[in-house]
Amino acid sequence: MKRLTKRQFLTAFLTVTLVLAVVRRFVPEVSGRADTTDIPAQTAPENATGKFHRILSVPSYSAAFPDSNAVQLQEAVRWGVTPVKDRADAEARKKELVYVACSPYYYIDPLRQSIPYLVPRAAVLLQDIGQAFFDSLYIKGVPLHRLIVTSVLRTEEDVARLRRVNGNATENSCHLYGTTFDICYNRYKTVEPPEGPKRREVRNDTLKYVLSEVLRDMRQQGRCYIKYEVKQGCFHMTVR
Repeated sequence: MKRLTKRQFLTAFLTVTLVLAVVRRFVPEVSGRADTTDIPAQTAPENATGKFHRILSVPSYSAAFPDSNAVQLQEAVRWGVTPVKDRADAEARKKELVYVACSPYYYIDPLRQSIPYLVPRAAVLLQDIGQAFFDSLYIKGVPLHRLIVTSVLRTEEDVARLRRVNGNATENSCHLYGTTFDICYNRYKTVEPPEGPKRREVRNDTLKYVLSEVLRDMRQQGRCYIKYEVKQGCFHMTVR
């Protein structure tokens, strides 16, 4: 039998690879895959290592995350610091509080009515939620996004200022104790190289579905209490 030359082998290999790629693109059922752009937000396709997990969300946000301020306040008092008077007081509490800067898993929004400090227990919870969100996006075949934290520790000065512009703001806020933070559910930070290529666009609702699954699991594990805030557009949570 005549042996193939190296050039002939490479030509044949590339030809077969190209044919398979075309078949896989236009007849996805042959390979068990489907084009991700045609898949509903609630489901995900297969990847090279197996099937992506489905996106299920929760039946009801209000029912899944019903924990009122009164419920969360008990844990805030239990695990938190004594209320911080102002920013100078927060700086003096370095032994009790942890500075939470932006991380690979979450982004801290520009804070106008709070400061980026948490008790260590709450800081660990925030990090774990961010990491679990990343993991969940990955196994569901969704492009990676960072969570956005919109509120963290509020000083007594912050609460007084907030109550002047919002009469419904509670005076004894869980945010006073460094145990509580808010995660936005209608905005996210796309993770992509600064110089491209651009990631596939994902609907905020899809990301919210995934986030709600992560938070439901954290709550069921007894890690935190969570309130679904409709007007504020966030999940308000306190570490347990």
